[in-house]
Amino acid sequence: MSGTENDQPRLAGGIFIAFGLLIGAIIGVAMDQPSAGAVMGMAIGSIVAVLIWVMDRKRR
Repeated sequence: MSGTENDQPRLAGGIFIAFGLLIGAIIGVAMDQPSAGAVMGMAIGSIVAVLIWVMDRKRR
């Protein structure tokens, strides 16, 4: 009973931040740059999460 008229479930994009961080770190280790890989993975995951958030906001 959230009190909203729209009962569509919200989209969640936070998983992409976590996966980006994990996958980026793994790729970074393979390239001998784990910190850079983790930062790049987190940045890409954050961009995807923000895009999902924007699409979800437009849907409402």
